Amino acid sequence: MSKPLVAIVGRPNVGKSTLFNRIVGKKVSIVEDMEGVTRDRLYCDAEWCGYNFTLVDTGGLEIKSQDKMWQHIRTQAQMAVDIADVIIYVADGKSGLTANDYEVAEFLRGCNKPIVVAVNKLDNNETENSFDFYELGLGTVVAISAEQSKGIGDLLDEVVEHLPKYDIQQDQGKLNVAIVGKPNAGKSSITNRILGYDRVIVSNIAGTTRDAIDTDFEWQGKKFNIIDTAGIRKKSSVEEGVEQYSVMRSLAAIRRADVVLVVIDAQEGLSEQDVKICGYAHEQGKPSVIVMNKWDTIEKDTYTVNTFNNKILTQLKFMDYFVSEYVSAKTGQRIEKLLIKALEVYEEASKRIATGVLNDVVQDATIAVEPPSDNGKRLKVYYVTQASTNPPTFVFFVNDTNLLHFSYQRYLENALRKAFTFKGTPIRIIVRNKSEKDI
Repeated sequence: MSKPLVAIVGRPNVGKSTLFNRIVGKKVSIVEDMEGVTRDRLYCDAEWCGYNFTLVDTGGLEIKSQDKMWQHIRTQAQMAVDIADVIIYVADGKSGLTANDYEVAEFLRGCNKPIVVAVNKLDNNETENSFDFYELGLGTVVAISAEQSKGIGDLLDEVVEHLPKYDIQQDQGKLNVAIVGKPNAGKSSITNRILGYDRVIVSNIAGTTRDAIDTDFEWQGKKFNIIDTAGIRKKSSVEEGVEQYSVMRSLAAIRRADVVLVVIDAQEGLSEQDVKICGYAHEQGKPSVIVMNKWDTIEKDTYTVNTFNNKILTQLKFMDYFVSEYVSAKTGQRIEKLLIKALEVYEEASKRIATGVLNDVVQDATIAVEPPSDNGKRLKVYYVTQASTNPPTFVFFVNDTNLLHFSYQRYLENALRKAFTFKGTPIRIIVRNKSEKDI
């Protein structure tokens, strides 16, 4: 079961992005006093009173505009509305009820989804300004001020009333493995091989799998959830409608996975689109395995695997920690190794390093290669601590963050990898200032 989805929609410049940021508790969506800033959808996980859900921010709606940009925004919003479990319609309480609100209400009324109306910009608790919005006939109306965080709790109370209860504990002890890649790379065939039966339709016609399909199973006493996904094509090649939903679901599958298997057609080699898919998994902090499928079709010698790995390394310099496996879904060759690799990279991503050991490694690294300096001031790394796992995240406390250049940060990351491996998983480094007097 994937998390319920809550979509925020409304006209331009009513404060949707500010509300989005308030709910998720951090600045994710750009806030700008200019129409059309949020053009595509932005996603972030959120929680309220034990309810876990995914929040999506959409672009401002201009229903009757014939401008191509506004039409694109309307299409993106329509997609979010179609897959949402609950919709928050944000209106401008200062402007009051307008003809445009009625147009958007008509747009939303046909979706047959629960809708909560958030009347925004009521900074001084002028709740009486919100009453007129009941005329839209959309649902419960809540007066809020996203800017001042007023009424947000009341709004979320109304939202979660309509949400199915998502038990985040249900996934504990189970490894969620997303199988992603371009169309026709063999993702569904690999899924069926792993499961040992035909769970999903397999065809040489690209686009056979239209949605992310979850399947629970056990292997050698361990619980897995395999998520087979639709092929992810280049954005310019994706047609509006069903295929856009499919790609959106595939990207969502990466976000909720514990491990990502990126399936690549060995006959074609690593393409630009494959690199983008790998990049998305990397950005989301997911441990991953590069799966070269259709290996049975490749003429091989002693050096073939090394040659392929070197090519991959050239194209995936940003994730040189990658782990690869060469399989054939058709013959079943090395399919079981995918589960072994998935467990290995997840274990790497879950590593927690003792602070003392961590600081010894970093101290040795700074002695071996002197930290950079600028205008006579040299970088000092006072101490390091691991903040979290999945992905492993380390906080470096230094005398001046501006002195830690990218190249030296990369050197320190490599030092951590040399000492602790972290194969198959990205790691995160956060740099913070710490003054001498605090030491």
